[in-house]
Order: sequence, then structure tokens, then C-alpha cells
Amino acid sequence: MLLSIQDLKVGFRLGERGAVTLAKAVDGVSFDIPDNTTLALVGESGSGKSVTAMSILNLLPDNAQREGRILYQGNDLLQATLAQLQSLRGKEIACVFQDPMTSLNPVFTVGAQLAEPLVRHLGMSWRAATQQSEGLLAEVGIPEPRRRLDSYPHELSGGQQQRVMIAMALACGPKLLIADEPTTALDVTIQRQILELIARLKEQRRMSVLFISHDLGVVGEIADQVVVMRQGTVREQGPVATIFSAPKDLYTRALLACRPSLTHVPARLTVIDEHIQGQVSAVIAKPKDPAASVVLEVRSLAKSFFLREGLFGRREFKAVRGVNFKLRRGHTLGVVGESGSGKTTMGLTLLRLHEPTAGEVIFDGRDLLKLSDAERQLMRRRIQIVFQNPYASLNPRFTIGQTLLEPMVIHDIGADASERERRTRALLDKVGLGEDALGKYPHEFSGGQRQRIAIARCLTLDPEVLVLDEAVSALDVSVQAQVLNLLKDLQDELGLAYVFISHDLAVVRFLSDEVLVMKDGEVVEQASASELLAAPKQEYTRNLLGAIPRGYQGDRRSVTTG
Repeated sequence: MLLSIQDLKVGFRLGERGAVTLAKAVDGVSFDIPDNTTLALVGESGSGKSVTAMSILNLLPDNAQREGRILYQGNDLLQATLAQLQSLRGKEIACVFQDPMTSLNPVFTVGAQLAEPLVRHLGMSWRAATQQSEGLLAEVGIPEPRRRLDSYPHELSGGQQQRVMIAMALACGPKLLIADEPTTALDVTIQRQILELIARLKEQRRMSVLFISHDLGVVGEIADQVVVMRQGTVREQGPVATIFSAPKDLYTRALLACRPSLTHVPARLTVIDEHIQGQVSAVIAKPKDPAASVVLEVRSLAKSFFLREGLFGRREFKAVRGVNFKLRRGHTLGVVGESGSGKTTMGLTLLRLHEPTAGEVIFDGRDLLKLSDAERQLMRRRIQIVFQNPYASLNPRFTIGQTLLEPMVIHDIGADASERERRTRALLDKVGLGEDALGKYPHEFSGGQRQRIAIARCLTLDPEVLVLDEAVSALDVSVQAQVLNLLKDLQDELGLAYVFISHDLAVVRFLSDEVLVMKDGEVVEQASASELLAAPKQEYTRNLLGAIPRGYQGDRRSVTTG
């Protein structure tokens, strides 16, 4: 047995001196990872997956307290000294983390970061390590590997950064690779490539993989064994085929049920607690009015960026080219495509957060792109945006009450302070948060709760159109279901129109009436959501659909062979 975790308990000491308490994060977790096996840890955010994995090499804060046994090739790592752990880290057991941009050092080249573990653990010279690094980049599919050795992390795409992280992890030939949510923030085609890469390298190198994810669709395509966790405990574990075909635990069945489907579109998505309690939603989907008034019309929208080239020259990069669409009141337009397709740039240009190069955006009979600054400020009340990352879009120094009150004060909404406070409390209730949230700060909330707060902040201005830029892509499947249900409820109640930008076609299918498919800044296909998914006309759209994880299908050849 390569690794055996036995009755692991992890707690975090909170407080100082006499008021110290122990907050349990993992309580009695046990599982084994045999040689040449991929085991997946699955569960919602906060279930203890990452804490369990990071306990193996003690990559935890100083206030962590571990009990139990973690046997690596028969040696208990809980009893290992720091020097012994350092000799294992990167050499015998390596890690790939969720966000490569925070894991890669921005001031060192890719080549220097790849060479470092080879010099440190294998005693190579820098010259030999650099040559080995070029081979590693080629192995993980980086084009022009010799040239990329001199690149800095910010010069690579998200998928390339993650490939570099995998190359670094594999540099010393580890026996165990810990992959902590390595595909969560990537679009479906890049996610597919990373999954295929990990599966191929695992087979070629005969190593084991501990794969951490909240998405059972992804897990079903790569794992041999699955461990389902909730609230720090193991709810179910077994072979992937058993977990998918005959899950025994209600929580496992709920995780499988709350994922949006490409084939079936319910009025509401199943939420985990509702599924466990046996509650079946009786909500009937509100029919959309096909003749609803057009609230937003975009004509030939274009956006270019000009990049310096040489001493005096510059080069035009066309990020958005000739986009056209109409958005009706109470309807949702889904915008899909790979990273770099121009989706987000198009959304930001609609609101003039990027100044357009050409085109028209007609709202209420006026071209938003030709308004003066004063007119644009007034119009901004009616078109709002929800960003992908609620951690970055909320001011950490403002309480939630201040966050919601500020836009009302700026735009002079409400007769006085008491009326604004009443509106704030009502909005929090509307997005499913109690008024006790008013005095709290953003760090006191989960990711899903913060996204609800971001939505409530937009609603303070009574908008008619919301641009949602990857608003649920960073959320686990249960929280994602809650936020998507909320967006549908708000649309039905308030008649909101959405421009919903996402790389996840299953999510787009649930929320959207019409879909734009973008590639290289252009719209390559446009149709109703049902038509587009049933009979896509473009090869690019078919590739996007083919890359969507569908869980365990009983045949791994598509993943392991690439």
C-alpha cells in the first residue's frame, strides 16, 4: 500500500491563552491509496477534502493539530521531522494546486522554477536541470518548450500555467501526485486537456493520484476509487463504478442530483439539503413571453487593444469583432466559449468598462456608447454587473450593510437613511440572507453567500439588465444550484434580463433562452438553447459540448488516451 490514512483528526486552535478552542475540520477519516491508482476526494466546500490532503505533508497553518496515522510506504508521516518531510515534498509526494497564478512565483521565469526542485532534490547542475525542464514542458504539452523556459507566469494562459505546475510536480518523479481542484477555474476544453494529461502521465509513470474535486462529473472520468466527504467525515467510499451506479449514502445521491443536466431542464435545480430531506420542488417554470419588448440591442460591437511593438510601433489585437444580438425583457442570453474567446471583454464593453472601438449598444432607445459621463452615470443604475470572484469584488473593509447602502447613497435612492436601511434588509431577505448579515464583513461568509451579497448589491439600484460574468464558475455544485435558483426566482419576480457569460454549457442550458457561441472575438453560432445543444452546426460548438464532463460512463479510453 502506497499511502494509508487511518482515523485522521484535524483541528485548528482558535483564540489566545485561556480562551483557546479547537475547531474540528476532519474527524476520523480513513482510506487507502494503492500503487498506480487514482483516488478522488469529493465533497462541498468546507467538507475537509483539502485539509485531509494537506495533512499528508503537513502543509497546514501552525495552529493545526493532527491525530491518527498517515502511513507512507509504512512510515508514519505524523511522526516525521521537518527535515524528513522536506525531503519528501516534491520528490516522493508532489502537489498541484487550484490556482496556478498564486502558486507560481511571478518574479522568476518558468525555467528557473522548473529547475529548482531538480537542483535541490536530485543534485543536478543548473545546466542539466534546464535541459531536463525543457523535456518536462514538452511532456505536458507546452508548445515551443525551449522558448517558454524564458517566459514569466503572466505570459502564459491559465491552461498553460496549470501545465507548468504539473510539470514542476512531476520533475522529480514522485510516486504520489496530490491534485487539489486543478481544473475548477478552467473552461471545459482546457479542463478536458488537463484531465487527459493527468490520466496519461499517471499511466506512463505508474504513479498514484489523489484527486480533489467538488464535481462528481469530473471525478467520474478520472478516478478509480472515490471517497465522499461531508463536514469532515467520510460518508461513502468505493470503486467509481459503484459510487455512480449504486450510491448508498443520501449525500452522495444528492451530489449527483444537483448538477445541471444537458438533456433535462427542471424549473429548479435540486439543492443538497432538499434532496436529503426528500423535498421535491413543486415550482412550475414561468413561461417566457416570446414577444417581450427588446431591452438591449447590440449592433456590430467591436473592441480592440493596441499593443506596443518595437520602439515606436503598435499592433492591433481584435478582442471582440462584430457582435450582434437582441435581449428581451425577462429573458437570458447565454454567452459561451473558451478562455480568450472574447466573452468577458464583450460583457465589459457593453457597460463601457472597456471603451468600444466600434458598434452600438441600444438601451431604452439610446446608444450607451455615445452618452456623456453624467448620462452614463444615470444609466448605470439600470445595467449592473456581477463578477466571477466575489472575494475580490467586495470591499473587505466595509460591512455588508455599508456595501449595500453605498450605491443607494451615491445614486440618491430612498428618501432617507431609514428607508435605505429597510431596502437593505429586504434585499438580504430576498437573496436568502438574514438581517444579522448587516454588521458582518465579507470574510465571515462562504463563497456562495458572498455571491448572493454581490447580487443584492446590484439589486439596490433596481436594474433592468444584469451582466453575469462567470458568476457561478468558482462555486461548488450545491452552492451553484442555490445561486442559479436565486437568479431564476429574481428574474421571474422582477422581470430582469440577463447576459450570462459562462464556459459551462450545462449551466447555460439551465438558465438561458438563447445562446451565443464565441471564438476569437466573433460569434460563430447563435440559436435557442435547446436547438444549439440538440443540433450544433459548428465543429467548435460540438467540441465544446464533447468536452463537458459526464461522469462515469464505463469506458475510460477517451480520457486516458487523450
